[in-house]
Amino acid sequence: MKIFGHRGAAGLAEENTLISVEEALRYSVDGVEIDVHRCRSGELIVMHDETIDRTTRGEGRVSELSFQELKNVVTNKGATIPALSEIVALVDKRCTINIELKGKDTALSVVSYLKILVQETFWDFSDFIVSSFDKELLTQVRRASDEIKVGVLEEEKPERAIEIAIKLQAYSVHLPISCIKEEHVLSAHNNGLQVYVWTVNKKPLFEKMKSWNVDGIITDFPNFAT
Repeated sequence: MKIFGHRGAAGLAEENTLISVEEALRYSVDGVEIDVHRCRSGELIVMHDETIDRTTRGEGRVSELSFQELKNVVTNKGATIPALSEIVALVDKRCTINIELKGKDTALSVVSYLKILVQETFWDFSDFIVSSFDKELLTQVRRASDEIKVGVLEEEKPERAIEIAIKLQAYSVHLPISCIKEEHVLSAHNNGLQVYVWTVNKKPLFEKMKSWNVDGIITDFPNFAT
């Protein structure tokens, strides 16, 4: 079972920062999950919320701020807001990167970025999973590339995620620990889909997911899972 650090290692360091991703890498994770928005000037920015208000000392919507404006802001503990390219450089192919799309303009920008990255560097499409709760964003990814691994995120109805994933010829379904059942894992596997479960933060749940043969968990605390 693979271990993915949630927003880097959100339980150990500030989420979606270089420090958080570096912390996850300390525990030899199989992957890190990060969230991506597109800022006003077009760059892909790593941030969970639509605004920077909760996690930084600044305020405003990511989509309405330029890259330079975002770089002039620091998080609540003084870190900078990273671009997707900075996360990729830090990971340096040491693990898979699960890019969760946030915002309507992210899908094609991420596809374009990954195509150039794969063409010009040592990275492969297999090193990434592009996931989202938004079916339309995932559809845009699939139409633009049949090589990028697509992950269908779901919050309440695992059956719906499996159905969408089959239609999109997705790689995986990403299901919440709150409502997943072993039958969902079996159904996904029977349809050729990988199963990743979020957010698994307690050791007994980790062991339970392992016994159900899920393919990976996404956790705030990769330290307890290694």
